[in-house]
Amino acid sequence: MSEKSGKSFEQVMEDLNSMISNIGDKKSGKGGNSGNGARPPRQGGGGPSKFMQWVLIGIFVVVYGAFSSFYKIETTQKGVITRFGAFHDIADEGPHFKLPFGVDQVYKVEVTRIHEEQFGFRKQQSLSKQQARQESLMLTGDLKVAVVEWILQYKIADAKKYLFNAVNVDKNIRDISVSVMRRVVGDKLVTDVLTTDRIIIAQQAKALTQETLNRFDMGVIITDLNLQRVNPPAEVRDAFNDVNIARQEKDKLINQAKGTYNKVIPEAEGKANQKIAEAEAYAINLVNHAKGDAEKFTEVLSAYQQAPAITRKRLFLDAMNDIYSKSSRITIVDSQIKGIMPIFGSGQQKALASSLQPEGSADQQNKMAKR
Repeated sequence: MSEKSGKSFEQVMEDLNSMISNIGDKKSGKGGNSGNGARPPRQGGGGPSKFMQWVLIGIFVVVYGAFSSFYKIETTQKGVITRFGAFHDIADEGPHFKLPFGVDQVYKVEVTRIHEEQFGFRKQQSLSKQQARQESLMLTGDLKVAVVEWILQYKIADAKKYLFNAVNVDKNIRDISVSVMRRVVGDKLVTDVLTTDRIIIAQQAKALTQETLNRFDMGVIITDLNLQRVNPPAEVRDAFNDVNIARQEKDKLINQAKGTYNKVIPEAEGKANQKIAEAEAYAINLVNHAKGDAEKFTEVLSAYQQAPAITRKRLFLDAMNDIYSKSSRITIVDSQIKGIMPIFGSGQQKALASSLQPEGSADQQNKMAKR
C-alpha cells in the first residue's frame, strides 16, 4: 500500500565502494585466466590511481545526486516525505524535488484505491479449514453458533497517520473487524442472524469498526461492509433447514388465516354497521312520528275544549273518510232497506255508486245518508 522511493546514504556508499573495487579488480587482472595457467599479478600497483578513484567517486556522486533529487507522485497517490527519518511534508501528484543521498525519503501511499479484506474465505486463494473457523465461527446471544463470512472495504484517508500512527495496519484492521463482528453477533439470536438481521448486523459492525479505528487514529475510512454467507455449522445444517421449513409453513398458515380474517371481519363489521344505522334511523323516525302525533293530539284537544260538538263531528267525518278511502268497496245491510246499498270510498266513484243503488224513495235515501 506504500512504496519507498530512494536509497539511504549508507546504501549509496556501499554501492559506490563495491563498484570501485570491481573496477580495480578488473584492471589488476584478478580472477582472469590466460591459456591453461593462471596469469601472475602485475607488479608496481596496476589499479587506478588515487586521483582517478576520487574523480570516479565525484562523478558518481554528482550523477546519483541529480537522479535521486527528483521523484514523481501519481494521481492515485500521496507522497509522505521524511527528513532524517522524521516526518517532513506531504506531496501531491506531479514531479517534486527532494534532498538526495537518503536525507529525504519518499513513501508513496495509494489513497484512492479501495482496499479489501475477506473474512472466513478467500477469493483468490485457498484457506485452511482451521483458519476459516477461527475467523467466521461466531457465538450468538442465545448460546448458539453461526458461521459468518464478510468483506470489509476501506481506503486511506490520511497518509501520514496511516504510516506513523500504527504498525502493521492491515493486521490491526482485521483484528478489529473480527472483534467487532463477534460483539455484534453476540447480541443477536441465532435465528435473527441467519434470517432477518443481516443488513442490521452489517451496518452496526461497520459503524463500530469505524469508531474503533478513529480511536486508534489510523487515518483509515471504512467504505463498505457486506455479509457474504451466514450459515449454521455443517454439523447441524440439516436440522436447521428442517426447522426453517417448519417455520415457513407456520408463517404460511398464519398468513392464510390473516387473509381470511381480513376478508370476513370487515364484511361482518360493514353489515353490522349497516344494521345499526338502519335501527337508528328507524328509531329517529318513530320518535319524530310520535312527537308529531302528540303535537297533533294537543292541537285537537285544544280545539275540542273550545268547541266540543263541532270538533267531535269533524273527528268522526275524518275517521270515516280515512276508513272509506282505504277500501275499494263497502256494502251496508240495513233491515229498514229492502235492498243492499253499495258505498264506494273514492270520490271519483260517486256516480257509479248512485247508478248501482237500488230504486227507492228519496226519504229512504236521505234516511240512509243520515245514518
